[in-house]
Amino acid sequence: MKNYIFYEKEIILKDDDSLPELADLEKLKAENSIKGLFKEKQFDYQALGLSSLNNLPKGLKTIQLRQYFACHEDEENILASRAKSLLNWHESNKFCGSCGKPLKDHNTLTALECTSCKKIIFPKIEPCVIVLIQKDDKILLARHTYRNQDTFACIAGFIEAGESAEHAVRREVFEETGLKIKNIKYRGSQAWPFPDQLMLGFSCEYESGDLVLQKEEIAEAKWFDPNNCPASPKPGSIAYKLIHNEI
Repeated sequence: MKNYIFYEKEIILKDDDSLPELADLEKLKAENSIKGLFKEKQFDYQALGLSSLNNLPKGLKTIQLRQYFACHEDEENILASRAKSLLNWHESNKFCGSCGKPLKDHNTLTALECTSCKKIIFPKIEPCVIVLIQKDDKILLARHTYRNQDTFACIAGFIEAGESAEHAVRREVFEETGLKIKNIKYRGSQAWPFPDQLMLGFSCEYESGDLVLQKEEIAEAKWFDPNNCPASPKPGSIAYKLIHNEI
């Protein structure tokens, strides 16, 4: 059985980059505060979430989960994303939204069941769009207000109720930049378990308008030469793949 162990946005691995052994998981569980622990026998893994990391046993290390995504195959990333997302989901769903009673793991489904009214709660996924805008030989990258860093990235946002993904792309771009776009093309997707997003990647072309930034969301936005970009998202994210034309 595979052992996925997470601390905040990091995953714990052995020094040879393989997943920890059961003994490693048990030691970390005993010596640290935990957020959650669950198994999915049908996928042959268990996941442990730590809320403290007071002692990291010899032979183990932590890396950013996005770094793990950058150097592993899709099938491995899917399982790691699933483990992290479900840990987040367990942590944020303790009580029934209908009657307020405690929830428990369902006996057969990947779901939670109310101990009183028997309501079944399934894991949720929050779909988002992320879009690379092209104008002639330039691309638009933005520095987001809430990130408190100098990284320039793509325009992104959540899909709202009743929207198609393409409508969300047009709305988010116009709201955050004041631009109208055309030729929207789907490029790919990525699970992003921070905590439960599914990122749908698109590219599009500039149609009209001047940059008018939504200051609550965007601190700065500029057109850049794709071969001479500022600090941008690192490998392991769909934003990196869009910017570097890898999808």
